[in-house]
Amino acid sequence: MGPRSHHLSLSFSVSGLGFLLLLSLLPECLGAEGRLAHKLFRDLFANYTSALRPVADTDQALNVTLEVTLSQIIDMDERNQVLTLYLWIRQEWTDAYLRWDPDAYGGLDAIRIPSSLVWRPDIVLYNKADAQPPASASTNVVLRHDGAVRWDAPAITRSSCRVDVSAFPFDAQRCGLTFGSWTHGGHQLDVRPRGTAASLADFVENVEWHVLGMPARRRVLTYGCCSEPYPDVTFTLLRRCCAAYVCNLLLPCVLISLLAPLAFHLPADSGEKVSLGVTVLLALTVFQLLLAESMPPAESVPLIGKYYMATMTMVTFSTALTILIMNLHYCGPSARPVPAWARALLLGRLARGLCVRERGEPCGQSRPPESPPSPQPSDEGVHPPAVPCHEPRCLCHQEALLHHVATIANTFHSHRAAQRRHEDWKRLARVMDRFFLGIFFSMALVMSLLVLVQAL
Repeated sequence: MGPRSHHLSLSFSVSGLGFLLLLSLLPECLGAEGRLAHKLFRDLFANYTSALRPVADTDQALNVTLEVTLSQIIDMDERNQVLTLYLWIRQEWTDAYLRWDPDAYGGLDAIRIPSSLVWRPDIVLYNKADAQPPASASTNVVLRHDGAVRWDAPAITRSSCRVDVSAFPFDAQRCGLTFGSWTHGGHQLDVRPRGTAASLADFVENVEWHVLGMPARRRVLTYGCCSEPYPDVTFTLLRRCCAAYVCNLLLPCVLISLLAPLAFHLPADSGEKVSLGVTVLLALTVFQLLLAESMPPAESVPLIGKYYMATMTMVTFSTALTILIMNLHYCGPSARPVPAWARALLLGRLARGLCVRERGEPCGQSRPPESPPSPQPSDEGVHPPAVPCHEPRCLCHQEALLHHVATIANTFHSHRAAQRRHEDWKRLARVMDRFFLGIFFSMALVMSLLVLVQAL
């Protein structure tokens, strides 16, 4: 073995010895840090109490900074007007009795200890809607050498929220979360928000609600129970996402409302005109009941409720008009003739405008009004002979034949006049059907567009 190899082996031996020496000293270092942390903990909490405000001067107010992060909207119970949220709440304050010199403890500048060991501000949710008492989260606090305490705790809150459903489902609700001290007034504990709004960085998107922002506002109020002011911080949020309600409640009603006027287009002989109107009315009633179950009792009727009521009123009137028009259609031959004003206005001008024509008649032209048939000559002056005549070429035989022919002609004319009156009433019913079809279809279309425009 040469000198070069001997030198390499010697260097590897020295490196190995150094590595082993470091490994042996590492537990000693870690143990020293742990011992310093235990010593710091014993020194800090030897004479410490968590029952009193940690201020050097009792007349001095303790500043608490509040930061809220919205993580999830769990539920919005509109009927009971309760909002359930999952929040991360961070509170920061300065404890005057928990300070140390980091150099005296090996450079240790922060420790994490259970939150139950230190004084904590009694900040609660003022508009809490839960019967259970507030439970403190068993999380640690971060304690720094200058006395700064940071307490991060998750919380599921149930808060009361006044729900205004007048514009449902295109409403924008404003639900507030008001945090403040329950027993300390503004001269003892001052609550301030961190920043101008809550954080939405970790927000889980909700299918029903859009959160456009969660601004924070600090207020100082004086309550009737106490003379000193109480500061609080209010976070306001929420706007509804109406896509689910448009698909589930609004679009079916729009389609049903557009189907209702088609009852005027059904032939009267089908026997289903009134049945269609009643079926549509029952379907709208079912949707109205579904809507009423999810809406809270309110003084103002929701927008979709107004639309349902307007549509149901329109369907009711259309069904009533359908019954009246069917009475016109089934006027028998014994009915009176169509009045002259209805013949001129409805069977004349309106029929041409609505393109209601007879079979084979071009659109825009209508059958000219026919005058009632002129009375046929009476055969009162023709009398058959009282005594039978035996003469083959006697004029009495011709008079008898004329009498029978006149009777047949009068019967034919009477039947034709009755048939013509019946056709006139049926044609009048078709004109009225076409007229109300346009009127009610336009009404349904305009109402539906007015409601759907709100979603844009």
